[in-house]
Amino acid sequence: MRKSVFTVAVAGAAIPCAHAQNSVTLYGVLDEGLMFLSHTGGAAGGKLITVDSVNGMSGSRWGMTGSENLGGGLHAIFTLEGGVNLNTGQAGQGGTFFGRRAFVGLGSDQYGTLTLGRQYDEILYFIQPLTSVGSQAGSTAFAHPGDLDNTANSLRANNAVQYISASYGGFTVGGEYSLGGQAGDVTANSGYSMGMSYANGSVRLAVAYEYFKDPTSTTAGTGFFTGNANGSTSLRNSLNNGYTSALSYQVIGLGAGYTVGTVSLATAYTNIQYGNMNAGFNGQSAHFNNLDFSIKYLPSPAVSLSAAYDYLKGESVTTSSGVKIGNQHYNQFSLMGDYLLSKATDVYLEGAYQRASGISSTGGSAVADIGNVGDANGNHQFLFRVGLRHLF
Repeated sequence: MRKSVFTVAVAGAAIPCAHAQNSVTLYGVLDEGLMFLSHTGGAAGGKLITVDSVNGMSGSRWGMTGSENLGGGLHAIFTLEGGVNLNTGQAGQGGTFFGRRAFVGLGSDQYGTLTLGRQYDEILYFIQPLTSVGSQAGSTAFAHPGDLDNTANSLRANNAVQYISASYGGFTVGGEYSLGGQAGDVTANSGYSMGMSYANGSVRLAVAYEYFKDPTSTTAGTGFFTGNANGSTSLRNSLNNGYTSALSYQVIGLGAGYTVGTVSLATAYTNIQYGNMNAGFNGQSAHFNNLDFSIKYLPSPAVSLSAAYDYLKGESVTTSSGVKIGNQHYNQFSLMGDYLLSKATDVYLEGAYQRASGISSTGGSAVADIGNVGDANGNHQFLFRVGLRHLF
């Protein structure tokens, strides 16, 4: 019961096929907590305690989802979902009103779903469930450094057409194409992703690939890295800020999971590439490799305990002036305990420790960057959070 309730809330009917004749559902997740960060960024950086609703296990949100039965196992479906900052009342995802998802489409009980709009990519649907952030907690404390591979949902694809199949013998496939929408150049700011998974009893396997051309745009709300309403780029911390001139972005992901009794194990590998960089790189590419391991234990139906280790390695790149930068190493350890007070409410305590070494993408010493909370003012950082989560 615990898993099914929170899966519905977090996914927000992620491409569902409701079987009622017609239905519209209002839903949401309110995830608020006290968060402590050590070694925050800036010259005057230090300890920071905040009331936070955007870096928790789910990320606060509200939405509507609907389905109309068209007969023969076919349904018209839609989802409108926006992030909410409970402490300011502002919309999440850079002020994008339905910034999490906004799509309409057709769903078939036999063949799968076809949807159009602002959507998650195939990295989320296929690889994320097997990463530490997806299989264990979903929070910043378990996210990969800088969320370079988008396994923590930092980015969405605008103007996207997506198909995800039904399951056939345990296999599910999916593909998505995001149109750039630029007059005179049909491939500019466009991208695509594809994935496949296999589930059979206690075993889960998945693979996915993603590619975007011109991921950074000067027009707010366009481009993959700049797709939110405020136009802010995800390449904003020293981990990857030096690579803003990249003309392409690529992710390759592999994942595996195994469940035995009340214990679930998962591991995932991703390779991230910022390709064809200008501005002093002579067309070179910057590569990152990320590997994580996670475990979840359910001692009772109301309690879950999780732990994860993540390692990120950035390969060095030689600038046009002959200087090597980007040789970065990140080690991160995460722990979480969650207690279900009811079918709709839980409390949790989590923490993460990260240590960085090497040279950042900007040529300075690498600094810690847990999730996407920003650069630390040193090479290590602690994050602790106590949270209350309620779904409706």
